[in-house]
Amino acid sequence: MLERLFKLSENNTDARTEIVSGLITFFSMSYILVVNPAVLSATGIPLDRVFTATIIAILVGTLIMAFGANYPIVIAPGMGMNSYFATLAATTGYSYKTLLATCFLGAIIFVVLSATRFRESLIDSIPSNLKYGISAAIGLFIAFLGLKNSAIIVANEHTILSLGDLKNPVTYMTIFGIFVILILLALEVKGAIFIGMAVTALVCYFTGLLKIEKIFGIPHMDLSLLYNPATESMNVIQLGLYGIVFTFLMVTLFDTTGTMLAVATQAGLVKNGKLLRAKEALLADSLATLTASLFGSTPTSAYIESSSGVANGGRTGLTALSTTFFVVISIFFFPLASSLASVPSITSPALIIIGSFMMESIAKIDWSDITEAFPAFVTIIGIPLTGSINDGIAFGFIFYVILKLSKRQWKDIHPLMYIFAILFVIQLLWLHI
Repeated sequence: MLERLFKLSENNTDARTEIVSGLITFFSMSYILVVNPAVLSATGIPLDRVFTATIIAILVGTLIMAFGANYPIVIAPGMGMNSYFATLAATTGYSYKTLLATCFLGAIIFVVLSATRFRESLIDSIPSNLKYGISAAIGLFIAFLGLKNSAIIVANEHTILSLGDLKNPVTYMTIFGIFVILILLALEVKGAIFIGMAVTALVCYFTGLLKIEKIFGIPHMDLSLLYNPATESMNVIQLGLYGIVFTFLMVTLFDTTGTMLAVATQAGLVKNGKLLRAKEALLADSLATLTASLFGSTPTSAYIESSSGVANGGRTGLTALSTTFFVVISIFFFPLASSLASVPSITSPALIIIGSFMMESIAKIDWSDITEAFPAFVTIIGIPLTGSINDGIAFGFIFYVILKLSKRQWKDIHPLMYIFAILFVIQLLWLHI
């Protein structure tokens, strides 16, 4: 049945590899089950409602991704968007229900764009060198998150960034985890990343870094809609909050498209510059975003942590399905999942190493043509340095159009590139998060 559903042999994988890859992805992204409720509950949304919305959004998006697109990619509420939402709630005075309605309206547009050929056309319109740049940039971004979360790299007022305190237990346990995984990879041990994470977790537990006070526990879950979407949408229109709707739409559109391209490229799902089964994959995250907005969470995104499962050999929707299984199981082990997610030393080594894997696409960029090379370069440095996939892609689009026009190479520019370059300028100058 699994072979028929997910075409395992055709994708050079097997059920064991896919299930272990799903577990690795779960451990890499499980922090969102704790962090998203913590961030959004500060806006007034009940904690249990955010937790419910987070679970439902993951299940809706990832199950469509698994069965519809047969992709090893997980969909979950995106970090960054929840912080923006919290900032809006704190500074504008609008209720969380009205702000969720802005997410809802943006999600409806998002679903329409995904259900048509528009988003596929958008992906096809992105030049190959920019696609390679996006993949490498997200690799750097993933690695930087691992370095930052583990305090290997810390803020410095004089040099911006500097090396952290290597005597910090979180830091040296992360370095330990990196060495364990790298040695296992060098020895070509199957499931090296998962084994490395498990070994690191055990050492963290016995050294006192990982504290497990409770294993079992089920948080309260309310499955009703959080607000009346029609009423609150009218409030959004009456208040003229179109800029917020546009910002949510643009960031969601390019965050998830960029991540999906990067992880799909890593998994070999991009052929001749085209994303295989694109429509189903793109519908998965747009429908998850719509669901999240109704139950009490900010927009979803294809998760960059999916690359951890792909790096272990996950190639099909069985990896994504396995992750959703572990997400459901985690509801009954919520205290344990919270404990594991709270220790960066367990997940950071995987993120850093996976980031190095994704740098492979840099070799494919045409560095001899400045009109191709610089947009890719500014994307590569833009995403990790701004901490935003959307902003990095924005810089790449804008520079690509300007440089091609300066050489009168308008035939190289897809019409959609003009449109989004202009929209990105508007967003960066007037509607930036």
